[in-house]
Amino acid sequence: MRALVRNISFLLLILFLVIGMANCKRKKKVASAAEQEQGMASMVHMADPRTGAQLVRGFHTVEQNAWRWTMARFTVILKPPSGAAVKGATLLMKFTVPDTIINRLGKVTLTASVDGRQLAPETYDAAGDYVLTRDVPASAFTSEVATVDFVLDKALPPGDPDQRELGIVVNSIGLQAR
Repeated sequence: MRALVRNISFLLLILFLVIGMANCKRKKKVASAAEQEQGMASMVHMADPRTGAQLVRGFHTVEQNAWRWTMARFTVILKPPSGAAVKGATLLMKFTVPDTIINRLGKVTLTASVDGRQLAPETYDAAGDYVLTRDVPASAFTSEVATVDFVLDKALPPGDPDQRELGIVVNSIGLQAR
């Protein structure tokens, strides 16, 4: 009889553990849905999986859990900061021009546009870390999503040993309120 009680107690313990684990999973799914309802971000960090869907095209996979190589053309969508439709905003991109790009291609020019409004280009003739900062006029913010297109005048074509087109290395891209 004791063995039967012990077995029933053990089965009840297993049942409670299984039910508890199922409830934990359900709570996590609710949290994920709540996070998704918050919408898109104004600032995208290349390693953040929550904003990965905002990287529309021209980005390679995350490397060293921090940055991504781009292609010559790359696009991100961003949430305009509060008041941008009235005051405008500032586009910020933290990135690196690697030695290999400068050594093989020479200087490179980067152009950005926000919803089709061209911003001043910038030319880089030395390898290093940079922050691109551009004022974006209020007229660029006519919807709840801003499409930011970047174009490099040159990029490394696919070849040995890397089979990807390589432009620059990006850490983050975002819009800040002015």
